[in-house]
Amino acid sequence: MPYFDNNGVRIHYQVDGRGDPLVLMHGTSGSVGDWYENGWVSGLKDDYQLILIDHRGHGYSDKPHDPDSYGLEISVSDVVGVLDELGIDRASYLGYSMGGYIGFGLAKYAPERLNALVIGAAHPYERSMAATRKPFTRSMAVYLKLSMAGTSDSSESDWYRVRKQANDLKALHALTKDRPDNSDIIPTMNMPCFVYVGEDDTMYEDIKHCVQQMPDAEFLSVPGLDHGQMNRESQQVLPRLKKFLARVDQRVGV
Repeated sequence: MPYFDNNGVRIHYQVDGRGDPLVLMHGTSGSVGDWYENGWVSGLKDDYQLILIDHRGHGYSDKPHDPDSYGLEISVSDVVGVLDELGIDRASYLGYSMGGYIGFGLAKYAPERLNALVIGAAHPYERSMAATRKPFTRSMAVYLKLSMAGTSDSSESDWYRVRKQANDLKALHALTKDRPDNSDIIPTMNMPCFVYVGEDDTMYEDIKHCVQQMPDAEFLSVPGLDHGQMNRESQQVLPRLKKFLARVDQRVGV
């Protein structure tokens, strides 16, 4: 199982598929397994070398309890470190929710490493994370009940439960700090960008406003889906996303 050691914190990653490099970063309390379960890997691996990363505090990566271990610039250094470990100078990046927020961080701190940026359900504006933190103050039993709400009885949901049960609630509480405003980065984002969000997401209007300020962005909004549902519906995004990535590949000559 491959790891990158970032100043004593081990970051788990894995590589799947073949082609041009595409980093995938999940949302809060998720893991690499989300991309497999929800159809993203099967939909992309024939055309791209997928670099799937467990964000620190998640999956098989180390899980510090110190909030200072989870700054945006540190998260960016994890991604850049994995790329360096693999000998990859530039890649496209796909992040959902927390992973999308880290994407804005890459645009701020390491834009030279990006061919394109794909952001799902995230914006760079100031944001209180109190509602996201709240479940992590409960017992594991209560957290699991909240996490499993709306899932069906199936082998997939059983595997989802196993992944959720492996979470460290103290680490998740530490990493869900309130987010400062980083909107100054928006006008400088000259790389091709693709942003997607469900129209029932509570952040929809902020994300739509953000896209309108971005220099080179495509926008996909999907009716009837909220924040939790959107990334489970890969079939709603993959056709447009693959066309976008193909155009990026032509532009950069890969």
